[in-house]
Parts: sequence; C-alpha cells; structure tokens
Amino acid sequence: MRLRPIPSYIEDFSYDLIIIGGGINGTAIARDAAMRGLNVLLLEKEDLCAGTSAWSSRLMHGGLRYLEYYEIDLVRESLRERERLFWTAPHLVKPLPFVIPFFRHNKRGPLLIRLGMIGYDILSFDKSVPFHTMMSHKKALEEYPGLNQLGLKGAALYYDGQVELAERMCIENALSAHENGATILTYARVDDFIMSGDTVQGVKFSDLLDDERTYQVKSPVVINVSGPWVDTLLRGTKHATRQLMGGTKGSHIIVDPFHGSPKSAIYFESVADGRPMFIIPWNKRYLIGCTDIRYDDDLDYIVANDEEIAYILHEVNGVIPEAKLTTGDIHYTHSGIRPLPHTADGSTASITRRHIVYDHAPDVQGLFSIIGGKLTTFRALAEHAVDAVFRKLKRKKVKCGTFHMPFPGANVLDFIAFRTEFKQKSDLPSETAERLLDIYGVRSLEILKIIEGDADLKTCFSPNTGAIKAEVIFAFKHEMAERISDVLMRRTMIGLEPNMGIGEDEETAKIGQVYFGWDDERAKAEVAYHREYIKRFRPKIQC
Repeated sequence: MRLRPIPSYIEDFSYDLIIIGGGINGTAIARDAAMRGLNVLLLEKEDLCAGTSAWSSRLMHGGLRYLEYYEIDLVRESLRERERLFWTAPHLVKPLPFVIPFFRHNKRGPLLIRLGMIGYDILSFDKSVPFHTMMSHKKALEEYPGLNQLGLKGAALYYDGQVELAERMCIENALSAHENGATILTYARVDDFIMSGDTVQGVKFSDLLDDERTYQVKSPVVINVSGPWVDTLLRGTKHATRQLMGGTKGSHIIVDPFHGSPKSAIYFESVADGRPMFIIPWNKRYLIGCTDIRYDDDLDYIVANDEEIAYILHEVNGVIPEAKLTTGDIHYTHSGIRPLPHTADGSTASITRRHIVYDHAPDVQGLFSIIGGKLTTFRALAEHAVDAVFRKLKRKKVKCGTFHMPFPGANVLDFIAFRTEFKQKSDLPSETAERLLDIYGVRSLEILKIIEGDADLKTCFSPNTGAIKAEVIFAFKHEMAERISDVLMRRTMIGLEPNMGIGEDEETAKIGQVYFGWDDERAKAEVAYHREYIKRFRPKIQC
C-alpha cells in the first residue's frame, strides 16, 4: 500500500502538462513548469532518481573535452549552469580541484591541454573558482607523488564542480515542484498514450504499489523524459517514428583510499583507448571510471561486467602504480546508460552531450521527447522544454524563475552562517549535524522539529554514518519515499556506504512497523526487496 495515496480526483482533472520520468531532467521540468503556474503531473515507474541520474560520475562540470569537438556553446552553457548551482545549491554542489597529468604517450600533449585550459577559463569568465595553473614534471610529483613518473611531462590544475549526492539534487527538484503545486507520483508506470486521431490527450498508467490498478489522466501536452527508455516507451505505445536514443553504458567502481591516492580528482587519458577517465574523491572514498560502451540490452537491470571492471583497474593502476587495486578492493560498482541521441556508428566520445527537445509533430501532436543532455545542464534543459510547452499550449510565456531561485535545502540568505549556527544550537553529535547539513541543508531544521515530538527519533540507527531515526520518518512523510530502498539509496544516502544499507534496512523496517503500522510480512518484504535491488551493484558484502 502507498504511504502517499494517488489523488482520488486524478482522472477528473485535466493537467496542463504530464511528464514521464522522474530523473534529474524530468523533475527539473516539473519544477520549472510548476513555478510558472502550470498544472503538472509527473509519473515515474520506480523511485525518483532511480536510473541514469544517480549513476554518473557525479560531476557538475563544463565538459572540458567538448572543446575538442568544437561544442563551444555547450561548454559555455555548462559552465554557466555550474556556477549558478554553486549559489543555488551550495549544500550539494561544491567546487572540486582536478589535475590533468600529461604523459609522452598521450594523444593530447601539453600545448593542446594548455590551450584547452585557456579556453575553459575564458568561457567561465563569470566563475567564482580559481583559474588554471600549469605544473612542471617536478611540481606535479611534489603535489601528486603517486603519479606514474614514467613519461610524465607535467600536469594542469583547474577547478570544476561536484555533486556527491546527485540523488538529492533530483529530490530537491521534485520537492520544489511539489511546493509549487505539482503532483509527483512514483511507482506509476505509463503504459500507453490516450489519443484522438494523431493528437495526445493524456496517458494511461498503472499503480505498481497497489495491484497495478490503472488510471487514465488527461493533458494536452506530454513530455517523455524517460532517458534511455524513450524509445521503449514510444514502441510500446505504437507511436514511434524513428530511433531517437543511442545510449552508451558508463560503469564505475568504488574503493577505499589507496596507496598513492590523490588529494584531488585526477582526470587522465586512458592508455587503452584514449577516452577520459576519472579518479574522484567521493563520500570519503574514491569513485573511479568510467566506460563508454554502446548498449542495447536490458535497461532495467544494468550491471558492470568483468571486462569493464578489468579495464578500469588497469587504467588506474597505470596512472598510479602504487595503487595495485584488484577486484577485492572494490566495495561495489554502478552502471548507467547515457541518454544520448542515436548514431549508427563512430566514436562514442564524439556523440554530442547537448540536449534536444524533440517535437513529434506533425506525426503526433502534443508529444515531446527529451534526447541527450547532461547532469550539469538540467536547469537549462528544463527552461527550454517549458518554453516549448507554452508555445504548444499557445499561451503567453511566463518568464522562467529557476536561474536565481535557491533549492529548498539552500533557501537562506547566508548558508555558511546557517551551518555554523545549526551546529552550535542543534544539540546533535558533530558528525550527525554535519551529515544533516550536507544532505538536507536548511531543511535539517524540519528534522529537528520531528525530534522535538519524539526524543527516541534522535537515536542513531546507522553507526557508519551517524544517521538518526528521524531521517526515516522525514523521508517517508516529507520526501516522497515509498520503500525502504528509497530511504536508504536516495534520501538518507546510507545505501552508498560499503555495506549498501544491509543492517540498516532491518532497522528501517522496524521504524516502519512502529510509526507506519507495517506488519511483519510487509517489513520482511521491504528488506528482501532492498537486498535484491542492490545485487546489480555487485557489492562485496553478501546480500
């Protein structure tokens, strides 16, 4: 049963816009559209951010390598959006230093890298992070002694952005959309479009948490923002025109700090195929990847294979010989499919990362699909998509307000001052206060209100993270979580620890029994679901 019932009036109400897909782009469109006064319904077949958006390299970056393909406008747009996120979501998006070592065997030599750095600085003229610096062979080894000395010619240091908890960025988009009147439904699978001739009039969807009960909802405009599933949805509803998506698979590994591990992120060129690779400090560990492989297999169960893992290990051990990482060092992996435009052949690296708001007219009126895009530019993509919706509705366009609007967790004049005051006055252990601020931002105050009503909710139930019981209540009551996996993987973020929430899942189930009336059968089923779900990450810990 749902904790948040589907509104009883839903089939009698006509929405201005229905959005299919609850990833970063779908939730951003919902936020923008709701802020401009449109009646919005978002439908997601799983949980928010349960797909591609969560399994990236977790960077908010300009895309330095896109300069190589002359996508100057995309780089500029990305750098502008990155800078805005430093200000509108400072609890989630933070500057991150990168070093690019260059070796004799690299395709891109020092001169080309230096030119790229200069171009990057020029295109980010409005940035708040430092300009790049170049390092000699000697200086590079002084600063990064773990680097392979063989053939090392020097390095470049520059800054980009990181969103350690990309899932939270998505959740905050959805929260903001909801605050502005949008209806957000998870575990609601769209099965078909409602058509009148060649015109969309709404969608049919199934409630996956309530015996697949079906609903029909009306809207003159539908946006298919299902990422890699765009074509799948269109084929299933018999309204496909041509293949739109040509996704590529990106896999990463997560390991503890290792011999020679860098103090900042390393961006280096793969020896095997020349593609960009990252070693990124992340969540007190390291996120290393990634691959870029054409993919046409099961989109609902994506797993890093042995060849990808071997490739990543070989590359990181090559650039940092002291690492000597093996499969035994990997806590878990994660893989996602980039929702890129279809291309028949050619290098996957050359496929554009810009977004396309694809209008299916005249074949199908009232239907858009979103193709491509990158994590950094979700806000700009949403603005372009909602502008298109206003044109389709033939209404006077309302100005977009998301460029300067803080996210819910940053809705305060001085976030740094707020952090300091919260830690002084919260009466929580320092570790717990810090984690609340990094995950929920100013909304941490709402968790303190929950504790005021029940002191037991101040109890830590996750020794590895310092998470407290109140966070579970908060996730279910105020953050649209429906299942234990939603709480662990995309609300409290406990599931990103090496144990992937095993142990805490049972504690969460107990909280569900006490506060939400779950019976033993429901509690056991939720734990079993979570443990089956995390098998796709190939965790070291036994499920």
